[in-house]
Amino acid sequence: MQLPAAPGALAPSLLAIPVAFGINGAAALADSPLALMLTGLLVSAGLFSIIFFVSGGSHFQDPLFCVFVVFSFTSIVDLIISLEEDGFISGFVEVYVREGEPYLRTAHGIMICYWDGIVHYGLYLAMMVAIGQRRSYRNLGLFWLGSLMMSIVVFLLGNLIGKYSSDLSPAFLLNLPYILIPIWAGVRLFQQPRALPCLSPEKVAEEQRKCLYQRPQDLGLILLLLLIAAFTFFRGMVVLDCPADSCFEYIYQHEPYLRDPVAYPKVQMLIYMFYVLPFFCLCIYGLVLPGCSWLPDWSLVFAGAVAQAQFSHVGSSLHSRTPFPYQTPEDVWWSFLLTNVLYALGPQLLALRCLRCPAFFLPATSASLHGGKKHQ
Repeated sequence: MQLPAAPGALAPSLLAIPVAFGINGAAALADSPLALMLTGLLVSAGLFSIIFFVSGGSHFQDPLFCVFVVFSFTSIVDLIISLEEDGFISGFVEVYVREGEPYLRTAHGIMICYWDGIVHYGLYLAMMVAIGQRRSYRNLGLFWLGSLMMSIVVFLLGNLIGKYSSDLSPAFLLNLPYILIPIWAGVRLFQQPRALPCLSPEKVAEEQRKCLYQRPQDLGLILLLLLIAAFTFFRGMVVLDCPADSCFEYIYQHEPYLRDPVAYPKVQMLIYMFYVLPFFCLCIYGLVLPGCSWLPDWSLVFAGAVAQAQFSHVGSSLHSRTPFPYQTPEDVWWSFLLTNVLYALGPQLLALRCLRCPAFFLPATSASLHGGKKHQ
């Protein structure tokens, strides 16, 4: 039996609803976090068997299909967790969250569950359908890779060093595949062939001869990236307890969430400072000098990472689960939202620019080879 691509991709993930309800109803699991972890592993193994039956084994030519099926299942579970923690539903995952991963009840935990259950789930479905139809999903995969890696790294480090470090249970180990599998998936995604645009070598050379003042969009992007880079450095210094008056004023009057002992915001700002900030500098370099063929791919990865991080950070800062002293004051909401939305928008605009007009980033050898094939 083999279902069409869309229903075949959707069906296994929807099993998360009855499975979550059934596990929550098993009162015997309430006092055994180890049993919760083992149940999660058995459910994952069962998913592989189900999808093999549904697809007839045809999609196993691409092992990432199995990854997306299992992760789409957990995305629905995460959506259920966020909806239940916000009071929209009840009776599905109360036992698991209480006994297995109580840190999911934090504002940050709820926001990353919303992101996983909506954005990641949509990406999984789109990529599974693309696999079923033998179409490329490389760009979607790179965006997903950055988003998932940022989410899980901040989540795990925050749990290990924050106030919930003493509440870790064996169920915490269920998060380890979210580190190992995306690394393997990322290698496979980068190994997939790029979809080269139909551009002649002459067109590429003409685009790459343009000076910066002849490319106003790139000039605007560079200015935006410079502002974002400066803001990244400033917030990094804030969480590092810089004694400057501006840092003290900012952390108490504009973003008090950075002081929250859950440690997620501090970890997030440090990742921004030590990893995302250098990338912004490399992006400026890539927008000035032509032929940086690495930029389109990595702009997608960092676009996904920053989009996820900003959604979680902004949502957590305003969420009612954040203790009141650490919530963003109402009188600075608009400035807080404006700065953080612009921060998230910058990498998205960069990725869009790289995808829509890639000629500036193509190496001369690739353009010549593609032009030669075109004229054969």
